[in-house]
Amino acid sequence: MSPRATGGLDLVRSSFAGRPTWALVGSGALAYAGIDHVHTAELEATAVDKRELRACVDDVMAALDTYGASLASTPGGAGWLHVQHVPVRRFVAEIVRKLLALNAWAPFASAPGPMDLAPYEGLVGLRSSSSREYLAYTVTWSGIAYLLGAAAPRNPTRSAQLRNRARTGTASTDPSPLSDNLGRQDVLALSWTSRHAATLHPVLAELARDGQKSLLLDLATDPAERCSAGSVTGIELRSAPSDLFALSGTAGGLHRPDDEHVVQVGGHSVQLARIVRLLSVLLETSGGCTQPSWRTLVRAESWLDDMLSTTRPHTVLLSNDTSPLGVLAAHAAERHGANSVHIQHGASTAESAAWPALHSRDIIVMGDRDLALGRAWARHPDAEVHVLGQPRFDALASLGRQAQRRYLEKLLAPGDRRAPARIVVWACQPFSPDHLKSHADLLLDGLGKADGDWGLVIAPHPAQGADALASLVKRDGGPLVAVADPRVGARGCLAGADALASAYSTCGIEAALLGVPVLEIGPPGERTLGLAGHGLATRCDDTGDVAEALSGVREARTPIPQTALDVVCRWRGDSAVQIARLITDRAASAPRAGDPTHQDAGTSASPQDEGASVR
Repeated sequence: MSPRATGGLDLVRSSFAGRPTWALVGSGALAYAGIDHVHTAELEATAVDKRELRACVDDVMAALDTYGASLASTPGGAGWLHVQHVPVRRFVAEIVRKLLALNAWAPFASAPGPMDLAPYEGLVGLRSSSSREYLAYTVTWSGIAYLLGAAAPRNPTRSAQLRNRARTGTASTDPSPLSDNLGRQDVLALSWTSRHAATLHPVLAELARDGQKSLLLDLATDPAERCSAGSVTGIELRSAPSDLFALSGTAGGLHRPDDEHVVQVGGHSVQLARIVRLLSVLLETSGGCTQPSWRTLVRAESWLDDMLSTTRPHTVLLSNDTSPLGVLAAHAAERHGANSVHIQHGASTAESAAWPALHSRDIIVMGDRDLALGRAWARHPDAEVHVLGQPRFDALASLGRQAQRRYLEKLLAPGDRRAPARIVVWACQPFSPDHLKSHADLLLDGLGKADGDWGLVIAPHPAQGADALASLVKRDGGPLVAVADPRVGARGCLAGADALASAYSTCGIEAALLGVPVLEIGPPGERTLGLAGHGLATRCDDTGDVAEALSGVREARTPIPQTALDVVCRWRGDSAVQIARLITDRAASAPRAGDPTHQDAGTSASPQDEGASVR
């Protein structure tokens, strides 16, 4: 257990008619001796077995599917649990994690019993996150008591933080009217993050050079994530309706009365109706493009239907078809007879997907190791997986290493100050503040022990608020530390670094392709990209590992064989060309959406001798 926290709630043992019972009470008001009790913060810090967690989550999701998948659907027939599977699964994981933590606390495990909740505490709340937009929903401990059967006559479903939260930063630009001479388009592409835009735009540009017209729909609700129109003729850009992601309201069908249907989680019987009732909070809250409300999805489907009916594309192009908007778009493409193509925008591992499912017909993956995952995750009955690399990596070879080095040195030593001889770039993820601090401590302590004169530049993730990193640079003594401009990010400076450190940023792959040494950081068992297993990185569990890895950077390194790089990413500088060719070849052999007859224009195949395809 972690050191004793103060304030908040304690779980305390009592008894009723000789049977053990438990209650959540304010810890500041208690002074008991000889009574079993634990602060909820200590339960939160309890480590649980990851395999058991995943297995239990799978069981709950399967039970929810059987029990309630048909409770709500869009007019186009997309079920709520299918479209909202990712946020639902993450919330279910929070429930399971806390139930397993209860089991891991010996006093409760030896005498399980009913739990009284804390009056007036909301049942669904938010965890801390350094993401600018993502809402990290969680179940409160009163919510756990409710799921275990406690009555909640005075408990709102939402925490005060959720009730008082007013969304800001949702899309505020007015949508371009559909009647603005859009006409027929060959490709309809969707983007709602800067990573999507950077992945899709090179492909759309290649299609434009081949005479294919594209419509790019920008669904970002964070201004920093929006697409740039660019100067390529043949690519139209349209934004979402200005109020699309501001829609909240009741999700009909999800407010179920208690019944006899339960699911077993680590020995606990949990009512499925109560899980669905808590999940309704996620579907009724406006959560931006990453977690749209149910009302938003219903309206978005209607808007997409209008777009598809107006433009009649042969292809719907996505860089995420697993989260709600992507699932909805893949579903709409199928109904309108358009081929769906998904381009992997980030690194994938067996543990990286909140929901291991891909819904598009053609799935483009980066490297040979992604073939097996793509095949296992494919849900389309005719899905094919193609290894064609990453379009946004095509430009890596042209990065200005010297210019990026000068940028790093000016960050660490503005004016006439002397810059450190060697520089590490830390490619962050939008972790919780405590998680970020643990990685910062690992790196900074390791830099301090490494041979040579080292500095650290922290590069925010594109979805991360830079203010979350400000406290990490306020450290007395030790290496120089600076934070890169979020608009630059890790990609804008990694080529000038002596090493790159990250847990699982895709920038680790970019650095490996450029020959920059990569450190995969984090305590034992923490998820990484797994580059170390392919000889492309050094796994650093502690400060000693970091110091040793950095001390060895000065030694001459043997170039990494192309075959080893191909396992992680096929990099030839022509990924966008090959993907564009695949799209046009597929379109030439398939009926066009809206065409009354099928015109046989040849056979469909992935580019010969380029990458690999598996059906």
